[in-house]
Amino acid sequence: MSAIDDRARRIRDAEGTLDSLREALALAGITLPSLRLHPSTWSDDTGAALVDLGPCNLDTAQQIAAAVRKATA
Repeated sequence: MSAIDDRARRIRDAEGTLDSLREALALAGITLPSLRLHPSTWSDDTGAALVDLGPCNLDTAQQIAAAVRKATA
């Protein structure tokens, strides 16, 4: 597999993961307006795909904490 193919696969996988996270958060009534792929995902040299959750207000942080607690209970 070429480096270009590998990067394209990594970006597709990252976009799928981002969509999955956005959908799961929506099911819990949570919206992260700044949720995105980190720009380094498109870099040739890092090899890492990163999801940037971005900043959120205290209410959203509390919703996330409650959802995690519920999921782990």
